[in-house]
Amino acid sequence: MPSSSRTSRSSSKKIITYAIIGILAVTAVSVLVLARPPSSGVNNEEEALQKFQELWCGRDVRPNSNTYVTEVVLPSDCQMPVGIAVDSGQVWYVSAKRGLLGSYGLADNKFNQYIIPEWPSREQPFAKFASWSMPWTVEVDKSGNIWFTDQNDAIWRFNKASESFDMFNVFASYPSAIDFDENGNIYFIGINSKSLYFGDVSKMKNGTSDGFTEIPLPLDGFSGINPQLVTSGALVVDNKRNDVWVSLLAFEQKGQIFRYDIDTGKLDRTVDLPADLSSPVGAAIDNLGNLWVADHGTSIFFRYDPAQDKITKFATSVASPKIYGGTTPPNAYTLPYWIATGRDGSLWFNEHFGNKIARFDPEKLTLTEYWIPSQNKNWAACPPGSTTCGLANALKFGLSPDNQAWFSEWTENKIAKLDTAKQVPIEVLAPDEVTIAKGDSSEIKVTINAARDFSGKMMAAGTFMPNGMLGNSTGIFSEDSVSISGGSKQVSFTFTPAEALTAGQYVLMVGAGDDDVSVLKAVKVKIV
Repeated sequence: MPSSSRTSRSSSKKIITYAIIGILAVTAVSVLVLARPPSSGVNNEEEALQKFQELWCGRDVRPNSNTYVTEVVLPSDCQMPVGIAVDSGQVWYVSAKRGLLGSYGLADNKFNQYIIPEWPSREQPFAKFASWSMPWTVEVDKSGNIWFTDQNDAIWRFNKASESFDMFNVFASYPSAIDFDENGNIYFIGINSKSLYFGDVSKMKNGTSDGFTEIPLPLDGFSGINPQLVTSGALVVDNKRNDVWVSLLAFEQKGQIFRYDIDTGKLDRTVDLPADLSSPVGAAIDNLGNLWVADHGTSIFFRYDPAQDKITKFATSVASPKIYGGTTPPNAYTLPYWIATGRDGSLWFNEHFGNKIARFDPEKLTLTEYWIPSQNKNWAACPPGSTTCGLANALKFGLSPDNQAWFSEWTENKIAKLDTAKQVPIEVLAPDEVTIAKGDSSEIKVTINAARDFSGKMMAAGTFMPNGMLGNSTGIFSEDSVSISGGSKQVSFTFTPAEALTAGQYVLMVGAGDDDVSVLKAVKVKIV
């Protein structure tokens, strides 16, 4: 955000309100503050342009790297990359500002850029009125064609063989997510829409709305809520079971999930989410048919088991103090965003305000988080004089056929690779479940197995609070820091639930991490 609005960033909830589902109202608010026409003089106009570039185009743009992440600077400036996908040989991304479809060759490390025929923001001067079209989703179909959404009520298809574009006018307002069924047809949703949409690819024609069908979603659960606040959030097609899962949400008020049966053409399941899960944005299906959802208003991601009609919450680690210049404020959230299933069955998601890319093993219930080595001070409440602070704004990511992860850095003019082939230094073991009576404490033994030398800090988070913190509960490690020269080490974690904590099941995340990576094991905690 611009410096003039930094006082508002003391409230993390305000940030979340803007950042949610990328509806990104922050875009409009920040632009109005930043790009307001200068009152007089060339200097003011130049200053507005400079501020815009600092905020949205990256500061001192250069490729950073750490043990796992390698960044690549885009070939033209201020592209504002968002949607990204990977096929067998190329990374594909779309520039929100420049209206370019870019490809990056994995073998030769070279870029190609294709000008999208229509992209209104491309003609808008930066300083006068900064505008762009958010291309939230990029997908590759079975034929190798590239599909992407366009905020201007359109979906595009790029034919690689002919290097040509088709543009389809869609009923959805501000389309945001696409997924394919087993026949190659598409389902999609829009940020300003309250319906699920189907596209019969055989009937779709360039420049028209042919082939599209609207499937309205029931709004009974949002009675009494301003309709303008209700929007689509998550979408995923379960081709094994011929279902589509979609969500609606009213930020900080209500979240619902629906299952659409492709065979019958009917909605056959409605799930009311708990009050603290009102921002269901990303969705994925695991190998067992469970639905996994990222909640972009908290530090929580969750599993919905359709067979048992049961929700289980998990938490990311607490937001790193590096984001805030040294100390994590109590209202910091990591904001899990979009989520996808890897070929090995693992769940991947980006932590938008956690500045990490995460992998969760649904069988071992182990979370691995990779730190992104770029930070932009304009995007966090940074104390004066801080040198290391801020976010890279990793908005979207894509998984390659060999399970490598690539992600876009929206405000840094970069894309980046997470090398998942590199082994993380530690494995974390802990009991699967503990039961604790109110007023009592439990000693949880955490074993750290190190494949090589490891030096880091012990970490704990949980679903007791929306931001992953322990709240009024307490947790004390027998050692706060741990160093291992290969081999194993056991550290005790003594957990005491708060007296006011409601009885029920929670999930505690315990583990360790260094500057580049953290590993946490989920422990189910039953409070009686």
